[in-house]
Amino acid sequence: MAADVVGYSGLMERDESGTLAALMTHRAELVDPEIAKHDGRIVKLMGDGTLAEFASVVDAVECAADIQRGMAARNLDVAEDARIVFRIGVHLGDVIVEDDDIYGEGVNIAARLEGLAEPGGICISGQAFDQVDTKVALDYRDLGERQVKNIVKPVRVYGIGFGGARPGKPAGGAPALEQQIRFCAAPDGTQIAYATVGQGPPLIKTANWLNHLEYDWESPVWRHVLHGLARGHQLIRYDERGNGLSDWDVEDISFEAFVSDLETVVDAAGIERFPLFGISQGCAVSIAYAVRHPERVSRLVLYGGFARGRSNRGSSKDGEQAAAIRTLMRQGWGQENPAFRQIFTSLFIPDATPEQASWFNNLQRITASPENAVRIREAMDILDVSELLPQVTVPTLVLHCREDAVQPFNEGRRMAAGIPGARFVALEGRNHLILEDEPAWPRFLQEVESFLAEDG
Repeated sequence: MAADVVGYSGLMERDESGTLAALMTHRAELVDPEIAKHDGRIVKLMGDGTLAEFASVVDAVECAADIQRGMAARNLDVAEDARIVFRIGVHLGDVIVEDDDIYGEGVNIAARLEGLAEPGGICISGQAFDQVDTKVALDYRDLGERQVKNIVKPVRVYGIGFGGARPGKPAGGAPALEQQIRFCAAPDGTQIAYATVGQGPPLIKTANWLNHLEYDWESPVWRHVLHGLARGHQLIRYDERGNGLSDWDVEDISFEAFVSDLETVVDAAGIERFPLFGISQGCAVSIAYAVRHPERVSRLVLYGGFARGRSNRGSSKDGEQAAAIRTLMRQGWGQENPAFRQIFTSLFIPDATPEQASWFNNLQRITASPENAVRIREAMDILDVSELLPQVTVPTLVLHCREDAVQPFNEGRRMAAGIPGARFVALEGRNHLILEDEPAWPRFLQEVESFLAEDG
């Protein structure tokens, strides 16, 4: 069993002494006693990590579950940005014993499984699942085969979720989040895929460039955002036309079509009034929808967005850059060699780990064809909702990272200034897609949750 703390470096940066004290207390009062109770042995401690071995895989999985339930209860009254949240991986396999330490592929796989687990959750291997499926009553999710670092053969992975991060809501024994995917038809006949997940008040996320309902849900780039939003809401999101699980062979890819697709999904979901959450390109679509349907939108959350596409910003440099990017996409999109796609990854998430960069590279390849990727990008570059900004009448929260290399900070600030009464939050960071381990992530989630809570 391998366990470590989510976002440990950020916790240490904010409060080193407090984080160390809290971690030591959790180990002394919960983690170590649970390992001992389940006849396990702590092999070694590695800063924020723990490696333990058990004589029985049933004991190992039960111990991991008890630790996550215990941590969920302990975090109920702790501020979001100060919580100690574990990820845990469990594998059944051979190890090499040397003195009091253990090595080998079995240890490596457990560590890789821990890295795949969601915050507050557990990932176990197929070998472990085969032994515990009928013996330990938990909610298992088959996550398929995963190729993990330094392991030749793909590993079958099962997830166990406990959802322990949300304040005021006990998560022990909570079922894992399972999304349901459906389809609806836009006025021109285009089939739009949409997903619903979670329970609670509705929250609709507008599509952005580019999405894939299934791939995003497990991606280390997207999953913390999507799972975090779904923990306290019924999250509804969709793949826009031309990409993801929606129809690719479509005649109309335009801003008006994007707004129409959002209208179609809202009607299909049967939600009368809801907060609307837009990211990047999705911000402009959200603004247009909120102006056209103010009676249906209760609140507007806009992150990393812009009101003017690059071709409408009055700068020849912006126009030239937009044209150059589209040329690169036509030449290199979809190639097995990720060199072209890496350009976009470096812009969107410059601080990505190798795993996150690999996922984002693959997301681009499987989400859209080169032709559709260019067509969607062209529609983004020429959009302009500046004249709609003063017409937004719903409470609005705008968030933007200061060093965003994809959409300049000034574009986010300009968008916020144009919306009457909009609240603006500047986040420290340079990733366009905010990552889980960066200091801005806890603040982002806290700001969004607080703003949505005001909706009652």
